[in-house]
Amino acid sequence: MTLLAEPPYSCLRTPQPLTIDGRLDEPAWARAPRSPRFVDLVSAAPGLYDTRAAALWDDDYLYVGFWVEEPWPRAALTERDALIFLENDVEVFIDGGDCYYEFEINALGTIYEVFFIWKESYSAGSHFDRPEFDLIEAGAISFGGNHDRDGNFFWRGSHPRGLRWAFRNWDFPGLKSAVHVDGILNSTATPSRGWTVELAFPWAGMGPLAHGRALPPNPGDEWRIFFGRYQQLPIAGTNHTIGWSWHPIGSGDNHVPERFTPIRFVAETV
Repeated sequence: MTLLAEPPYSCLRTPQPLTIDGRLDEPAWARAPRSPRFVDLVSAAPGLYDTRAAALWDDDYLYVGFWVEEPWPRAALTERDALIFLENDVEVFIDGGDCYYEFEINALGTIYEVFFIWKESYSAGSHFDRPEFDLIEAGAISFGGNHDRDGNFFWRGSHPRGLRWAFRNWDFPGLKSAVHVDGILNSTATPSRGWTVELAFPWAGMGPLAHGRALPPNPGDEWRIFFGRYQQLPIAGTNHTIGWSWHPIGSGDNHVPERFTPIRFVAETV
């Protein structure tokens, strides 16, 4: 599949702070431009269930909202930083040039976070030379992307930049998150409408991801952010994991920052 360049999404300002309760019922969300229906991560075919996302910003936060159609929402993991991608979830990755950040959340509101630094960019004296990114103290893991155990890409993965250090214990400072289930969780008695997710990432915590960019952004600045959803579909007694996203990545490895959705921050308010 040939992937075309996407026009950037215009991220509008909200004139007042948002209350992070997961409901997405504030007027700002009603007026924010929503994404198209998410598509298959690899093929770009429309997702089986409808998924939409939107983003807003102000001087303090980047806000992200998800609308997730799911007739029988399920979630079981409750421990922070459990492997949420093994369940139904939504995900946000923020590209930082020489690094990127991964966030996942399930319908119970359990979150998983990892901070990745490309090994080629990690060196003494760099802006990553700080206690929170000490390889030994932080217990960093070498990571090659979702293909790093594929026979063709064993150890190094399929990305041209190769390996990255994964800091599994890194927490986004001041992050706010909430989930609202419109129906009944973990029940097949009555179909549900689905669930919504509301997130607020403080600009004050974006320092390692800024890559020379202003915090908060200047109007006209562009960032790349991945908005994704992973769904376990039970077929003939076996669960199959399907990935849907705002824009397709073109492979099963979503750790490809250059394929994330381009976001342009604009001065216009909702």
